[in-house]
Amino acid sequence: MGNICRSPTAEAVFRHYVENAGLSGKILIDSAGTHDYHIGDAPDLRAQRAAQQRGYDMSKLRGRQIEEGDFHRFDYVLAMDKANLSILHRLAPPASDAQVRLFLEYARHHVEREVPDPYYGGTDGFEKVLDMVEDASEGLLQHIRQRHFGHS
Repeated sequence: MGNICRSPTAEAVFRHYVENAGLSGKILIDSAGTHDYHIGDAPDLRAQRAAQQRGYDMSKLRGRQIEEGDFHRFDYVLAMDKANLSILHRLAPPASDAQVRLFLEYARHHVEREVPDPYYGGTDGFEKVLDMVEDASEGLLQHIRQRHFGHS
């Protein structure tokens, strides 16, 4: 939504997994919000703290709003929840080949398909987001490796 909690957390975690797999130069990763609430803002400090405790650095990330070019630049445009997925489907240009899906479709251990917004809750919400995002990041990386690089 605003690109300061869930999506930058997903960006930082997935970037970490991609770097550890030695694929940084082959996979472009970015996050964006569907709304213009926090353009240019750093991620929520609570999200940054929770991520830092697990070894993920979000300090250099800044909020931005999704733009039409993203649907051409990226193979996957992934939403954190169904409301944002609906917005992405409306924004996607007809000529786009990007897969517009829920991020948690790639999760292997979580049955939920929506990442809850931790903004108005306590610190445990940020931990839950990290758990879900780590799970989906592993699954997404495996999917990309199999589909685009021919190995798991």
